[in-house]
Amino acid sequence: MTVELLSALCLVAVLEGLFLFVTPRGWRQAVEQLHQLSDRGLRLLGGLFIAIGLISLFLVRRF
Repeated sequence: MTVELLSALCLVAVLEGLFLFVTPRGWRQAVEQLHQLSDRGLRLLGGLFIAIGLISLFLVRRF
């Protein structure tokens, strides 16, 4: 399980780096928009991403 978790974290780092490499201006604009959200808005967005990630993981692992 440890290898899978570390592999997943490495893939996250690759994707984050890819977005920064390909569209640095778009990434900066997205961060500025996130900075303007309230704490509640950020929590809701974070919860949404968690839910989407868990549902996606469930679907991928199931099939």
